[in-house]
Amino acid sequence: MRLTSNAERVREVVTWLKRHGSASAREQMLDRYGIVAPKSFGVSVGALKQYSKTIGRDHELAASLWATGWYEARMLTAWIDDPTLVTSAQMDRWARDFDNWAICDHLCFHLFDRTAHAWRKAGAWSKRREEFVRRAAFALLAGLSLHDKQSDDEPFLRSFALIETAATDDRNFVKKGVSWALRVMGRRSKTLNTAAVDLSQRLVQSSNAAARSLGKEALRELTSLLVRRRLAARRPQ
Repeated sequence: MRLTSNAERVREVVTWLKRHGSASAREQMLDRYGIVAPKSFGVSVGALKQYSKTIGRDHELAASLWATGWYEARMLTAWIDDPTLVTSAQMDRWARDFDNWAICDHLCFHLFDRTAHAWRKAGAWSKRREEFVRRAAFALLAGLSLHDKQSDDEPFLRSFALIETAATDDRNFVKKGVSWALRVMGRRSKTLNTAAVDLSQRLVQSSNAAARSLGKEALRELTSLLVRRRLAARRPQ
């Protein structure tokens, strides 16, 4: 039985993507979701997720698909790459390639936050100037808040300093990423909620407009009755 080479598998994936893409989906990506992806076939996320299940985990294939530059091929890597094999250098290389919010959030939320390097990258990337690399730091924190079942509150408490520093960045995608991380972290536990509310109140008093807006948005959610009830009903870890 002839074994399929990695190059052949890449061609098979790209052929599948071409066959399942559509012009209307490409237009919707930009018009409805604000996803700027010049190299795109127009395949829905749902279809990609289902297709990824037929591929399985394959670190080598994921690297080759990323190298194609196609938006959908890169989206697939989040489901097929093996987080235990993802290196620190790979994360930095791929983060430099982030060119829209969807790729950034998808990789951070479905792959990078499951690696051994996630916490360190969140700290390092939060200091970077590139818009999507800096956003990635906070997408990682949001992902860790939801998926890291082993860590206690301490690493999250330390990470509030990263949020406070970045709160004055008024670039749209950074601002939304910082807000996302603050609100998700503040829903993880009662202790983190208290710290997140305290930080949000400080931001509301800031002389910086971006920080004030972020603080107000977070306060509305973190002090809401819904969040309070969910935290009260949550069992201590």
